[in-house]
This record gives sequence, C-alpha cells and structure tokens, in this order.
Amino acid sequence: MFHHKNIYRLSIITLSMLLAGCISLDPHYQRPAAPVPKTWPDQGKNSAAKTVLTDWQHVLTDQRLNKVVERALVSNRDLQQSIADIEAARALYGEQNASLFPTVDANLTHTRSRTASDGLSSSSEANGAVSSFELDLFGRNHSLARAAKETWLASEATAQNTRITLVSETSTAWITLAADKSNLALGQQTMASAADSLRITQLQLKEGTAAAGDVSEAMTTYQQARASVASYQTLVAQDTNALNLLVGETVPKNLLPGTIESLSPQAIQIVPAGVSSSVLLRRPDVIEAEHNLKSENADIGAARANFFPTISLTASAGVGSSSLSSLFSHGADIWSFAPSISLPLFTGGSNIAQLHYAEAEKKGLIAAYEKAIQSAFEDVANALARRSTLDEQMDAQIQAVASAQRSYDIARRSYQVGSGDYLTVLTDQRTLWSTQLDLVSLQQTDFENRITLWESIGGGLQ
Repeated sequence: MFHHKNIYRLSIITLSMLLAGCISLDPHYQRPAAPVPKTWPDQGKNSAAKTVLTDWQHVLTDQRLNKVVERALVSNRDLQQSIADIEAARALYGEQNASLFPTVDANLTHTRSRTASDGLSSSSEANGAVSSFELDLFGRNHSLARAAKETWLASEATAQNTRITLVSETSTAWITLAADKSNLALGQQTMASAADSLRITQLQLKEGTAAAGDVSEAMTTYQQARASVASYQTLVAQDTNALNLLVGETVPKNLLPGTIESLSPQAIQIVPAGVSSSVLLRRPDVIEAEHNLKSENADIGAARANFFPTISLTASAGVGSSSLSSLFSHGADIWSFAPSISLPLFTGGSNIAQLHYAEAEKKGLIAAYEKAIQSAFEDVANALARRSTLDEQMDAQIQAVASAQRSYDIARRSYQVGSGDYLTVLTDQRTLWSTQLDLVSLQQTDFENRITLWESIGGGLQ
C-alpha cells in the first residue's frame, strides 16, 4: 500500500482544495415589491372568498373531461418538450456544479525493456493526480452554479405553466366542441322547421291562401338554415381535430361531449379568487420570472469575480518501483505540486462590459418580473369582472329565448289559420334562432370563464 507520507501529502492537498473558503460577490437579492393593489377591484360576492388553489381534478368534475385531460398530460408533445427542457437544464446545472470540485485521476503503468549490457529490466509506477483546479476564492464558480440552478428551476416553472395551460386549453377545446354541437343541433332544428314552413306555404299557395312571396321567403329561410348546418358540421369536425391535437392522440367517442345544454352546470366548478393579490406569487409564470431574475443576479456576482485573480492548482502523488510486485510496499516516492495565479491586468474593457451587461439584464428582468405580476393581476381582475355579471346575463338570455319561442309559436299558429302574415312568422323564427345561438354562446362563456379564473390564480397542479 501507499507509504504513510504519500497518503498524508495527498490528503493535505485534496482537503485544501475541497475546503478552500470563498466569498460571494452576488448582489444582495431582495424580491421586488408587487406593483399591484392588494385586492382586486369590484370583486362583488367573491370579495370574502378564501384563497383557494385547487387541483384540476377537483375543478373538472365531468368524468369524461377529466379523463381527456389525463390523456393530454401524458401524450401532449408540447408538454413532453417542456419536460425534456427540464432534464437538459438540470444536466447543465450538474455540469456547472462539478467545477466546484477537483477531478482526481489514477493510473498505473508498467514498462519492460532489454538491453545488451543490463539484460531484461522492468519498472512500475502508480499515480493519483488532481487535474488543474481553480480555487473559488471570490465565488465565481459558485455564482455560475447558482445561475445554472436558477435556470433549471425556471425551466421547472415553465413546465408547470405548460401543464396548467394544457389543462385550460384542453378543457376549453372540449367545451367549444360541445357548444358547436349545440349550434349544429339548433341549425338542424331550424332547418326542419323551415322545411315544414316551406311545405305549408306551398300547399297554401296551391289553395290560393298564400302569396308567391311567402313561398320565396320560406325557401330563403330553409336554404339559410341548410347552409348553417353544413357550416356547423365543419366546425364540429375541426373542433374534434383540435382536441385530438391537444391531447396528442385520438380521443375515444365515449369521452367526447354532447351538446352544451346536456352538461351539468357543475361540470366545471367555480374556484373563488383570494382576497390578497399575493396569491399571484404562486403562479408558475411569475415564479419563472423570479428564477430568471435570481439567475441574472448570480451572473452579476460571476462578472464581478472576473476582476480578481484566479488561482489554479495541479497536484499528483504516487510511487515507483522496479517491479510490479513490490510497487506498494517500498517504492520510491513520486509527487508534484504546481500552483498558478492569473491576474487580469488588461482585458480591453471586456470585464467591465460583461458586468454592465449583467446589470442591464437584471434591470430588464426586474421589469419582466413586475410585468408578469401586473399581467396576472389583470387576468384575475378581468375574470372576476366577467364572473360578476354572467349569472344575471344568463338568466336574462334564458327569459329572452322563452319569450321568442312563445312569439314564434303564436305567429305560426295565426298564419296557419289565416289570421296572420308570413312576414311575422319569418321575423319571429329568425329572432328565436338568434336568441338560442346567443344562449349557447353565453353558456360556453360561462364554462370558459370558470376555466380562466382557475388558470389565472395559478391553478393548483402539482
């Protein structure tokens, strides 16, 4: 085995390198104050709500939608790319962090030779060497490692944001498909009603109780409804394709929605927003912006450290012997120690430029962090503002549809008995169709607003 002196020397060299103290030249980090009010304006009945970050499984209570989102979180390609970015950033952090430790290599050599005078001879040598290692006295490598770690954490926040966005977009696409199925059903109902009206007016024209203009108007309404049916058939097919793309695979038919009227009002739960806007600090995009800011803060420390000298050490220790069998028993001592110091005397201003660049980048990232919070605040405020009027608007639209239906039924019966005119029937039919389409659109907005509110407060996806 190694001679005790060799072990001692190698231990001293290694420990001095591993335990070398360093200082940090990173600026003191302090989270910028959130440039938004503490509460949202006009929260209405949500003003007393407790802050809630709910997992998507508890928000999307329709089991079909729940299973569709589960599939998307497994198969969506954008999410897979984000996860790969995390792995890449973590690997870069590991690579940078490795620079804080020396690299130790070991090798064993054995040489045999024959000469005319000495005959056959052999020699052996064993070495343990530390490659050139920089003592991080001014914290440059530590700062670079911290910057790489914050970049890695930022990539994790990016992936988290991608997950939440994917849940939101998949749910919205599923609801859009349900709404267009409703619009298609309304178009088909209107086309059937228009076909019936056309048949009646044609019979009345033969009997002399209707004018030729009535038949023309009935035909126009029928063809318009027919065109709308074809258009909504296209939209339903396109909506299905869009949903399949988001999920990353073909969604089984049993997981697709019916019409939007068939959905339970609680298919997507309403998540109350918190009173304090501090909840926004938990949004993944805000977390990502702060990690980017911390990374640049560490880059400033590394740029400052460039103004100071660097000390590199190279050391090796081992034994040599004339025969391999006695190599570790009484071989000759072999060791070397070669420190070097590099002092930046003249760099043409590059060190100063790098420092100014890092400081300017930090200012920009502070602004980006503050903008992320402001944008998040606006998202929640807009969602709450829309939420506060949706119930009243929905009730009014339901009443409008019921009223339009009554008007159309009365006008049609009056025309059939000869006491009304067809223009009134036509007008009331178009009004009914329009109010029904508006109701579907409002039901779609209601569900989408619930999704948006959950997403805007940062969701709760783990």
